[in-house]
Amino acid sequence: MKKSKSKAADPKLKLQIAELIKAKGGGANEAEVADIIENALKLLTDVNDSGDVRVIQTTIRELRYAFRLFAPYAEKRKVTIFGSARTQPSKPEYQQAAEFGEKISAAGFMVITGAGGGIMQAGHEGAGLENSFGANIRLPWEQSANPVIAKDKKLVTFRYFFTRKLTFIRHSDAIALFPGGFGTMDEGYEALTLMQTGKSQLMPLVLVDKPGGTFWKTWDKHIREHLLRDKLISPEDLNLYHITDNTDEAVRFITRFYRNFHSTRWVKDELVIRLKHAPSPSAIAAMNEDFADIISGEPIHLIPPTPEEQADTQHLDLPRIAFGFNRKGNGRLRQLIDVLNGL
Repeated sequence: MKKSKSKAADPKLKLQIAELIKAKGGGANEAEVADIIENALKLLTDVNDSGDVRVIQTTIRELRYAFRLFAPYAEKRKVTIFGSARTQPSKPEYQQAAEFGEKISAAGFMVITGAGGGIMQAGHEGAGLENSFGANIRLPWEQSANPVIAKDKKLVTFRYFFTRKLTFIRHSDAIALFPGGFGTMDEGYEALTLMQTGKSQLMPLVLVDKPGGTFWKTWDKHIREHLLRDKLISPEDLNLYHITDNTDEAVRFITRFYRNFHSTRWVKDELVIRLKHAPSPSAIAAMNEDFADIISGEPIHLIPPTPEEQADTQHLDLPRIAFGFNRKGNGRLRQLIDVLNGL
């Protein structure tokens, strides 16, 4: 069946786009950039509403700038801190967030916040400017970045929440939630949903109560008594978060996640897990037995770097295991990572 003329490939257009890229001097990811240009040109006929086109225009601008801003720090792990902008410096939650920011930066992490006041400012105060990123949002009322990050080059301001949220998740290696309102809840549920569905890398998610506080404990009670009891989530999904009222424990929870685990990626039909230390044959045999419920296809086995990973030269020296993951047991996969970190 022939493709319609509007959908058929246009060799002349592709050549013109290639010449345009060459005239610009070329660069990274030329094939992907060419595809973006080609799709942008389709907006001339496919989308008539100027407001819809401005959404696409602004999205590309915001994400391009944000990715450029974070790129020089790609090899430094980062923790995103969420919490209420209304929390006053006199509150214990504010003091805890500052304490957490200081301790997690001392452990080698940078922090990302929404750049506002309250918990966000406290996180920046604790981590220090050199270890801080800000992802501010334009609101109908005036919202300026907090004085810690306001004039720093590691600050980006977004028009859209969805581009801001993508930036948080894309560049985070861990998330810490302090008590907050709708925005904090939204960010927490988004992170949980993306990890539960396999749409983001698994990462430690810690919910920090004030000493003796019950904010997150009450939230957890609701999760267990309604979502879990009514079988709206699986018991394994509870492994995707951890609650504490102690900042030292929160820092340990995050750092231990990376004790042996490095990262994951899909290569064809297998999930590859990069590690700092290879598990022994007996440990692999035990994992194949204990996690048989999430293995679909090849069992867990040691592999060398795959051809698909050759471009990632910085990580070719890491040992790695691979297996056929069923793509839905991400709570159990989180448990597998804990086992690997305990070896």
